[in-house]
Amino acid sequence: MKKTLVAMAVMAAAGAASAQSSVTMFGIVDVTVQYGTGDSNRLSIQPNGHSASRLGIRGVEDLGGGLSANFWLEAGIEPDTGVGQPSNVNNQANPTPLTAGLQGIMFNRRSTIGLAGGFGEIRLGRDYMGHFWAHTAYDPMGANGVGASLAFVNHIAAWPTATRASNSIHYLLPANIGGFYGQVGYHLGDNLRNGAATEDDGNGYSARLGYAAGPFDVSAAFGRADYASTATTGDVTTWNVGGSWNFGVAKASAMYSRTEIDSLAATATRELNSWVAGVNVPVGTGEIRAAYSQSEFTLGTGAEPRSRKVALGYVHNLSKRTAVYTSVAHLRNNGGASAALGRATVSANGKSSGVDIGVRHAF
Repeated sequence: MKKTLVAMAVMAAAGAASAQSSVTMFGIVDVTVQYGTGDSNRLSIQPNGHSASRLGIRGVEDLGGGLSANFWLEAGIEPDTGVGQPSNVNNQANPTPLTAGLQGIMFNRRSTIGLAGGFGEIRLGRDYMGHFWAHTAYDPMGANGVGASLAFVNHIAAWPTATRASNSIHYLLPANIGGFYGQVGYHLGDNLRNGAATEDDGNGYSARLGYAAGPFDVSAAFGRADYASTATTGDVTTWNVGGSWNFGVAKASAMYSRTEIDSLAATATRELNSWVAGVNVPVGTGEIRAAYSQSEFTLGTGAEPRSRKVALGYVHNLSKRTAVYTSVAHLRNNGGASAALGRATVSANGKSSGVDIGVRHAF
């Protein structure tokens, strides 16, 4: 009997060792004092001046034989008010309303389950689109704050999958294939397959392929989202290419992006061309960031509103997890554009400036 119990204990221990798992809670809290000038100025407390605030749980289980299972649940939060951020049920421009009682904190940033191994990784759920990553990898100012160029892309109305998509499946290349990396993904609008004109509303796909070796990194990406054509919405196609080179004393980076929108409205945006270039310069425990960006919209009327922005920032790391930062940016509009910084407002062809002073903590 004792031998049997000992044998069972050994088998249980072996099983536990071959299926070890870990669960981690993580997050970022980022709040900034933001000031924007224009025709009307605004002083406010805002989230995400440097990094997007979030709260998440992730876990990995070793299944043995080089195979592992993982999950990732990440919610966007706004620490200036304590509220969560919304998600999109079906990727459509006019999403299905959420059931009453489900409008609190949601895992809108990412909610995936996956299997990973020597073949790469397969993920299911709500995840980032491949064409989004270049906007964070090659903009020296990052994806947040008054200096980021991503704000231009986010001005495109009715494009809910510009960053992430719900109901998606993604395949990611393994990490050890000679410096190459990439992903492909497909997302569903969750519609009936009944031959109706709207059965593809919210469907789409994306792909990204890159190569990194030493100080060099370059990638290209493509994406498309199908929508029911109306006066304000239509299919969206986008692609971008970017790269960076780390010289040691500074890292230079640049990116070009083009987005086309099929819309029935004569005044709607039909095309957006944007680019950004700049440098990141390490200074002691901090970093100086500088960038110049430009966006040009083409409307159905033939008008081409244009915005140009110059940005400068500094991040000082107080520790591995805590940093203080500041950014300042100035923007000029032409051709009827009216973009503004720091939640200020400007009239067509006006100018706007913005300042962020904030603190970020990661855990």
